[in-house]
This record gives sequence, C-alpha cells and structure tokens, in this order.
Amino acid sequence: MIQGSIVAIVTPMSPNGDIDYDAFDRLIEWHVANGTDALVVAGTTGESPTLSEQEHCELMRHCVDKVAGRMPVIAGTGSNSTREAIYFTRAAREYGADACLLVAPYYNKPSQEGLFQHFKKVTEEVDIKQILYNVPSRTGCDLLPATVSRLADLDNIVGIKEASGDMARCRELLRLCDGRISIYGGDDATARELLLAGGHGNISVTANLLPKQMHRMCRLAMQGDAEGALEVDAPLAALHDKLFVEGNPVPVKWVMAQLGLIQPGIRLPLVDLSPGFHDVLRAAMRQAGLIQ
Repeated sequence: MIQGSIVAIVTPMSPNGDIDYDAFDRLIEWHVANGTDALVVAGTTGESPTLSEQEHCELMRHCVDKVAGRMPVIAGTGSNSTREAIYFTRAAREYGADACLLVAPYYNKPSQEGLFQHFKKVTEEVDIKQILYNVPSRTGCDLLPATVSRLADLDNIVGIKEASGDMARCRELLRLCDGRISIYGGDDATARELLLAGGHGNISVTANLLPKQMHRMCRLAMQGDAEGALEVDAPLAALHDKLFVEGNPVPVKWVMAQLGLIQPGIRLPLVDLSPGFHDVLRAAMRQAGLIQ
C-alpha cells in the first residue's frame, strides 16, 4: 500500500513551453532527499491536459527511469475518453509505473453507471494498480461514495483520491471502503483531518514546495499524533489556501519559480499568475517559512 505524502509533481517548462527535463530531474532528487513517499507524474497538476500524447508518455517513462525504484511512481492516466485512458494506462504499465491515477471523466458528465463502466473497463483491460480521482469542482461530475464502493470490489482498484475537500464525504468513504481500498486526500487544507480520521495518504500540491514538512505532517497524523501534526501543518494553512487563488498549477509554479526551483514556464490556456496575487502568495510563503 502506498501511504504518506505523495507529491502531485509539476511539469517544469521553459518560458517557451518546452518541458524542462533537467529541472524535472532536480525536483525528483529533491523529493527523494526530503522524504516524499511517492509522486504522481503527468497528473493535472503536471498540466496533463496540455501535453501531447507523445509528451505524456515520454514524461511517464522518463520519471520511472529517473526515480529508479527509490519511491513509488503513480502515473496520471485518466481521460474523458475511456479508450485514451486505457492507452495511457497500458503505457504506464509498460514503463514500470507502480500505479495509475485516473481522474473521473470530465466535461462529458457521465451518469454514475457511466462512471462505473468507465473505470471497470480500464481495470479489465490493464493489470496495474489503479487509484480513482474525484475532483468535482474541475470535472463537472461527482463520483459518489456508493459508486466508489462498487468499484472497490473490482480487481486493480486500490484507492481513491478524494479532492472535494468535504470531510463528511471523506468519512463516508472511510466507512464504506476502509479495508478494501486506500482513501487519499486531494485537498491540502483538509489532509491532516482526513489522516487523523484514518486516511492513508495525501496527494499534495503544497508538497511541491515543502516536501519535508508535508512528509512529517502526514506521518504524525497517520500515527494519531494530532498535536504534532497540527504544529507542523498550522504554518502552512495560508499556503494550502492561496495556492488556489487561480487555477492550479499557476500559483504553485509561480512560487517555485520565485524560489529558483524551476523556470517561469506554463502552457496556454494557462498564463502566469496575475500580479494582483503576488503579495498574497508572498505573505503565505512568509508564514510557511519559505522566505523572510
């Protein structure tokens, strides 16, 4: 079982939008050194909607090769096309990924039965561990707990990333599915609460900036140390919030560029962070100890 702090790693890009593999490699080494428990490559934080099919596959392959077994690699392989999701999931399995993360099909607005049949088809076609991903604020559909419970009985379904930020929803998933699949947070602001309630890990945007702290917070919370987890997490609260003042990953990439971790680079239709939010992010960075 993959547990702990799982970074939804950004895809570094040069100002012209080309993937910066040198920076990507440095980020991987940084996460290995700072205790990140696993990483998600080519997820939505990694700008997967703007990657070409070839780039998506190459990024997954490159990541698995560079990590070289030092931590689990979860490949983002979801799509609103079931056939495309199968294609990317097969590629991830071929490259040696440890698991795949499949976002609920966006824009199409499938029914609950459509969602069930979509994920069921992928599990039947590709023998690799698969983590469901529910983020209704961005997909336009909501993978309900009853449907997740049905999917939890299928071979290869091993977890769900629940990114609604709704703790009542998370508790319902724990009640229905705990012991059958892992429940991962997908919302940094509520991750500590989920882990203290029995969650198994957090797939994090904030971990792109503070991998050591997010690893420690997750471990303390999973051990039931509420006071210790809060002590680590409290200074990060503003960052958890303000990293979403504009569409992810715009704010986190801006902060990373300010810290010299990556070049400023993002792909249309996303653009650089609006100047009106610069001071807001700097204040959150200061509170988290990233700058003086």
